[in-house]
Amino acid sequence: MLLYVSNNTRPDIAFAVSQVARFTSKPKVSHARAIKSIVRYLKGTIDKGLVFTINNNYDLSCWVDADFAGLFGREPASSPQSVKSRYGYVIEFGGIPLVWKSQLISEICTSTCHAEYVGLSNALRRLIPIRELVMWILEQLELPDQTTSIGCKVFEDNQSAYTLATNQQLSVRTKWFAVKYHWFWSHVYHEKRNPKGFVNIEECSTDTMNADYLTKGLQRIKFEANRKRVQGW
Repeated sequence: MLLYVSNNTRPDIAFAVSQVARFTSKPKVSHARAIKSIVRYLKGTIDKGLVFTINNNYDLSCWVDADFAGLFGREPASSPQSVKSRYGYVIEFGGIPLVWKSQLISEICTSTCHAEYVGLSNALRRLIPIRELVMWILEQLELPDQTTSIGCKVFEDNQSAYTLATNQQLSVRTKWFAVKYHWFWSHVYHEKRNPKGFVNIEECSTDTMNADYLTKGLQRIKFEANRKRVQGW
């Protein structure tokens, strides 16, 4: 039930619910306490959800973030799970949150860049088909102010992942990503190399990263600021 709520109207609990959902097969008392905390939070904000503020365009925006080895020191060091990273993203259409996700990365990432790039690649797997769907819907509606091209902005706060995605220059540390994660390069806009690309990847600061609360537990002030930017309250 919590997964249903977190996937449909409450991205602010997506991280917490994803964490406790990992232990449904062998729950402990600590997991029950965590679930009660989530339910108490929902009860205290029962009249909240998503506040829609339309920005009057058809553009898509995506914020993607990752937490490198965020479980290290929190779970037994003997467990492979303790060094796994988590990625999260939120996709907005016309300023309205449309899709979001918080998920552990199945493989063991070996650097912050690796974790961030996995998150970026997975977010674009979702973003690009959504753009095609939006363009098809606008075409069918025959709106008088229909745009022929839907803008896509992807915000990334990791310098290495941003540089790799935009400059698209391989090194000995990143060339092995090739087949699995570099697939989206042909969609990324570049003034000289790919002027027909429709995905614009931009840098943003950690303080304005809307996907931050999907990857880790935040201090209350940062959490509420993140929630305000995404959910409007």
